[in-house]
Amino acid sequence: MKVTPAELTRNCPMPKLIVVALMWAAAVNTFAQTQPPAEPGKAPDDNPSMIERMRPQGTPLKYELPPIDPKQVPPPTPLMPRESVSVPDRWRIVDAIVPLKPWYDPYNHNVLKGDKPFEPFAKWGPDWFLSLSGISDTLVETRRLPTPPGAQSSLRPGANDQFGRPRQTVLVETLILSIGVLKGNTTFKPPDYEFRFVPVFQVNQALISEVRGLRVDPREGKKRTDKHLAVQELFGDVHLRNVSVRYDFDSLRVGIQPFISDFRGFIFQDVPIGIRLFGIRDNNQIQYNLAYFRRLEKDTNSGLNDINQVPRRDHLLVANIYKQDFPVLGHTTQATIIHNINLESGPDYYDNNRFLIRPAVVGDVRPHNYRVTYLGINGDGHFGVWNLTSSFYLALGVDDRNPIAQQRQKIRAGFAAAELSRDFSWLRVRANALVASGDKNPFDGKATGFDAILENPQFAGADSSFFIRQAVPLIGGGGVALSGRNGILPSLRSSKDQGQSNFVNPGLTLFGFGADVDLLPEVRVLGNISKLNFVNTSVLGVLRNQAPPSKDLGIDVSMGIQYRPFMSQNVVFNASVAALLPGKGLKQLYEENKRGPQYSILMNLLLTY
Repeated sequence: MKVTPAELTRNCPMPKLIVVALMWAAAVNTFAQTQPPAEPGKAPDDNPSMIERMRPQGTPLKYELPPIDPKQVPPPTPLMPRESVSVPDRWRIVDAIVPLKPWYDPYNHNVLKGDKPFEPFAKWGPDWFLSLSGISDTLVETRRLPTPPGAQSSLRPGANDQFGRPRQTVLVETLILSIGVLKGNTTFKPPDYEFRFVPVFQVNQALISEVRGLRVDPREGKKRTDKHLAVQELFGDVHLRNVSVRYDFDSLRVGIQPFISDFRGFIFQDVPIGIRLFGIRDNNQIQYNLAYFRRLEKDTNSGLNDINQVPRRDHLLVANIYKQDFPVLGHTTQATIIHNINLESGPDYYDNNRFLIRPAVVGDVRPHNYRVTYLGINGDGHFGVWNLTSSFYLALGVDDRNPIAQQRQKIRAGFAAAELSRDFSWLRVRANALVASGDKNPFDGKATGFDAILENPQFAGADSSFFIRQAVPLIGGGGVALSGRNGILPSLRSSKDQGQSNFVNPGLTLFGFGADVDLLPEVRVLGNISKLNFVNTSVLGVLRNQAPPSKDLGIDVSMGIQYRPFMSQNVVFNASVAALLPGKGLKQLYEENKRGPQYSILMNLLLTY
């Protein structure tokens, strides 16, 4: 039986108001069940389906802006408040949010270090910078080297042995000031102009145990103090053009400038005078250099440039190209050609200590010219977890008259070196190998001993290694050294800095390993051990007028420590000890059975601003 609302109201004792409310709730529930459920996490009003049902149908209204006539827009009045506030340029904006630091603070924003434009240069433009830096390099070194007694005189009566007392001590203080002026926004592109001037002042003192080892006059004693002011850099650099939107560029640099031929300085590392065109391509994946250099004379006792003398007649033509990420990602390959033209067959040249340097006091002591071309392939980078640096060179040319061979020589020599290393957190282990060809017959018309132009190898321990660090004289073989200071090749030159290259030499093989250990962020320990051998000792037998000595040169052992108290390069203390444990060949040359191993101990403090 169907009951109407009127009957229900009439027969039910509940008030009519309650009945109406119940009926309204039932109607709302029925309507809600007919609607789509709301999306989780959203209110019903956010339900797109419900909004779509409630949205008016038809084309939305469009409001078009009326055309604006610039002539009818009134200009701002001087009294109108500005809608924007000017801010400093991007170099000085830091000053607005960071408290200013003293001008001498090297760790923070500093106008003297090129962090922001230099105000006195503002008349030239808004983006001229001044960059100043200074270095104090203090060295104390004691060593034991084969040292001959004075030829004309000796402080010891009856000292007629060719091997004198070997103790030597060197004290050196070098001050380097670098002044650079740059123009341009150098954050993403090279400077438009750069001018750099680097004067260097050095005071050095050497003490040895025999006379005539420091100066040709034995009356000047066993102590020498010298000072020298040099210009190590003086060049101008102009940005010629950009060749892409990513600032691939070409630039030209003229003047006294640094140059290194490869990643480790095996062939040529110097600051000659010259002109160099350089640039990058392919988003900095390719770099190139085309250059002409002329070598400057060096000060004898400091090894720095001597601009008071006429530049040497030693010319270099250089072309090289670098390709990044070749042959694999993370490895850079370089191809280089260096043509060295030496025309120093003129008058004899004596150094500041009045020793004859060119030609070398060896063989027939006759001046000569030579021309040699170095063809090289070099690499630096990593293959997976293994780091690899490698160099391969071929030297081809002609020596008009080698003083040892006493005839014209065709130069045919080779060189190869590699360092393989791997990092394990705080430890790096290294393996080194080097081969420089030697001359097996000085009189066959072929010079097959490899020599460099001016080497400074960063290899197999470098400064901490005895054989690389020290110049070992070849006593009884003329006025030449077995190897030069900061050099690895036994090239039998009168001087690495001032002498001529010599491709009639015994050559060298080196095999060794080492490790760099970071004990603390401030402390690093370095160790290295290398086995050294001559490739061929025929030329040594000729110079010493004896049977060729053994090829066994010896074992180079070195250990060093580096301390950086501020974990930066501003203060660096280095100390190292090295020894050359003589092999059979070295004992035959220097009677090392009687004299013991050669060694060196050095301490070095670098302060940089």
